[in-house]
Amino acid sequence: MADHLIQDSVLDVGLVDRLARGITGSGAPATTVHPFTGSPLAQLPTSTAEDVAGAFVKARAAQAKWAATPARERAKPFIRLHDLILNHSELIDIVQAETGKARNSAFEETVDVAGVALYYGRRAPDFLAPRKRLGAIPMATRTRELRHPKGVVGIISPWNYPLSLAVCDAIPALLAGNAVVHKPDTQTALTALRARELLIEAGLPADLWQIVVGDPAEVGEPLLNHADHICFTGSTPAGKRIAQAAAARLIGCTLELGGKNPMLVLDDANLDKAASGAVRACFSTTGQLCMSMERIYVADKVYDVFLDKLVIRTRNIKLGSGFGWDYEVGTLTSQRQLDVVERHIADAVDHGATVLVGGKARPELGPFFYEPTILSGVTPEMAVFTNETFGPVVSVYRVGSDAEAIERANDSEFGLNASVWTTDIARGRRVAEQIRCGSVNINEGVGAAFVSNDAPSGGMKQSGQGRRHGEHGLLEYTELQTVASQHVIGFDPIPGTTPKTNAALLVAIYRLMKLLRIK
Repeated sequence: MADHLIQDSVLDVGLVDRLARGITGSGAPATTVHPFTGSPLAQLPTSTAEDVAGAFVKARAAQAKWAATPARERAKPFIRLHDLILNHSELIDIVQAETGKARNSAFEETVDVAGVALYYGRRAPDFLAPRKRLGAIPMATRTRELRHPKGVVGIISPWNYPLSLAVCDAIPALLAGNAVVHKPDTQTALTALRARELLIEAGLPADLWQIVVGDPAEVGEPLLNHADHICFTGSTPAGKRIAQAAAARLIGCTLELGGKNPMLVLDDANLDKAASGAVRACFSTTGQLCMSMERIYVADKVYDVFLDKLVIRTRNIKLGSGFGWDYEVGTLTSQRQLDVVERHIADAVDHGATVLVGGKARPELGPFFYEPTILSGVTPEMAVFTNETFGPVVSVYRVGSDAEAIERANDSEFGLNASVWTTDIARGRRVAEQIRCGSVNINEGVGAAFVSNDAPSGGMKQSGQGRRHGEHGLLEYTELQTVASQHVIGFDPIPGTTPKTNAALLVAIYRLMKLLRIK
């Protein structure tokens, strides 16, 4: 039973208690914290290893019937989910209560989920339909490619985007005919639970989406041991451990991991738009987004003007808390994230970096507030130079050419997201194609690529493997099967012919197929 404790929240005790009943958990309760105030938010039951095993048993039993359901029938709850998500503003309240982000950032998550639900609801049946493939012998071999669900997918989702990064992975996994056992971060479990509740209201059989909660040391190994595929969003070190565990069992894994994302401001950029875009790309959700910009490379010709505009806009950002729309940036979600931010900035300053704006905690606003911060003079010996901060901190660098900007953008172990600003789109595309990141936005920081639901999203290098979104993001959760039938003639020699004559006939057929462009 959940014990809702926060006083000035739009959430009520009944809602939290009801949602908590959706957890498969018999372990000791865990208390979550309201980031705006640092006070307790809720007590939630946690899951044991036995609870995780039981969740998989229930999910497998439900999955068999679900997989046999035609894809167009499976799609109907997700099309309904689009409207349910947009019509229930309390989802925004829950996201804010658990993360401390500004209302507009929480609202963006609901729009993201609604868009992904509708996209896959309408297109998944076609993605999953059998496909004809060229057969071995024209007209004699008929070959089809089939897609089968993997079984039960284990999803491990993070706290920073608790709606988008949970539901937008569950949707394609479920639509592909799988069941899901999902471990959201404990701090943000209520968001996932409410989303599950809405999808059940839309028509999803309840046992198909099981939610377990707990410390990774307790539930992580059982989840990995029972799943037929793993989807994880989080840190690179954790992602590597999960990949090793998946490899040991010969199951697939989809990983979106860390980023140290570069923004390139070319010498012909619209500097007002670039500065405004940088503020959004660097400081939305208080910088707690793996696709946030943490490095800005600015052409020498426009560096000073751009930097002045960026500093002014950053200084004017309104910090705040609560459930209104009257501020732009909220709080960091935890003491752990605040500690990382303070450590990175202190280290940078100790080694000679300059704080151009920000650089201070704001405890009078709440326990985890920190000002949006711009650093210059950052050098390789500083932790902030290469390590992901995951907070409201960006470093700005002067570059002499496009080539230098590209080289420095690629000088990172990460390759998740990048941004290029220019008034010449053809030039921007040429630059973008040379950046080793899974997504590159032109004249936008994150949204252009990520919200293009038909296009794959994911990381290169140490930023992960596999993709979400698009056809790729659905087919990740399927097994391929080839079914080929032979008609009229087969592969045995024609009666009465010798192996030598048969070989000569096959050579003639292959040459004819090449001439007629059949192969």
